[in-house]
Amino acid sequence: MSVGRLELPLAVSVGDPAGIGPEIIGKAWEARHAAGLAPFFAIGDIASFAPHWNGPVVRIEDPAETFAHFDTALPVIQVHNCISIIPGIPDLDGAHCAYQALEMAIGFARAGSAAALVTGPVSKAQLYAVGFTHPGQTEFIAERCGVSKNNAVMMLAGPDLRVVPMTTHIPLASVAEQLDGRLIRQRLRATAKGLQRNFGIANPRLAVAGFNPHAGEAGNMGREELDIFEPAIEQIRGEGFDVVGPLPADTMFHAEARSHYDAALCAYHDQALIPLKTLYFHDAVNITLGLPVVRTSPDHGTAFGIAGKNMALPLSMIAAIKMAESAALHRLAAADLGG
Repeated sequence: MSVGRLELPLAVSVGDPAGIGPEIIGKAWEARHAAGLAPFFAIGDIASFAPHWNGPVVRIEDPAETFAHFDTALPVIQVHNCISIIPGIPDLDGAHCAYQALEMAIGFARAGSAAALVTGPVSKAQLYAVGFTHPGQTEFIAERCGVSKNNAVMMLAGPDLRVVPMTTHIPLASVAEQLDGRLIRQRLRATAKGLQRNFGIANPRLAVAGFNPHAGEAGNMGREELDIFEPAIEQIRGEGFDVVGPLPADTMFHAEARSHYDAALCAYHDQALIPLKTLYFHDAVNITLGLPVVRTSPDHGTAFGIAGKNMALPLSMIAAIKMAESAALHRLAAADLGG
């Protein structure tokens, strides 16, 4: 393998064909030279692109064909011919397409036919109606890869901030009962190893946000920090990891504070995503740590309200494709060194 280049293309599942997935994938292909994107192919209904984007597409049958066509057209592997595709109006036919595209994309990545997996935005409500039983794509991919959902960690990343919510899509009232020492230790280990494996950071620096205001103020605003966080963090430090915290969340995310850690682990969803989306609303990336394959995704949804109106920005999709390539290259480099 040549240094800095991938020998395999990247697989991009289109997501819900009624959402903005086809548009942002097409626009990412248009920006391939300016953004320096590695060759990628889309997986979905090739007909779903025309209602959203008027660029050139070419049907391929095998990922290896990507390189022959990528410079002149967006390569697409066809799954599930949709009866009709109306931008902004999701239906069960489109959900079947999204489901099958995701399944096929995972298969290509696991089989070594694609260097990494990038997933387009889906409608979970539509997927549930066609038999999807997982909380999201992350959990589905983890299961297909034989990884426990507790070991597949969602990281959201921007240019100078990476965050990991230790609990994800659960009610805020349920967070306290979900947080325990075992979960915190799992998240810390997975994050540190993920930074090493996917980002090439040899000695990751981790910062942990407290659960309560002011990190509990020595127990005066809650004992979670004293009883749960501190013992878990101390154990992880004893394993050789560089971890600080629990820290007051309200002082962790300004520029000077961000310069002192490589990733921030947060107690709950909004504690992590509010600072990230405030800074990088249009170009944040969701990357799943702990998988045997590289998986990234744009950090936004289907945006049915603007689908088909040529309003969707491809910045997050472009960033997801670039991060997938970078993570795949870091893994290859580590493998070459015997890591």
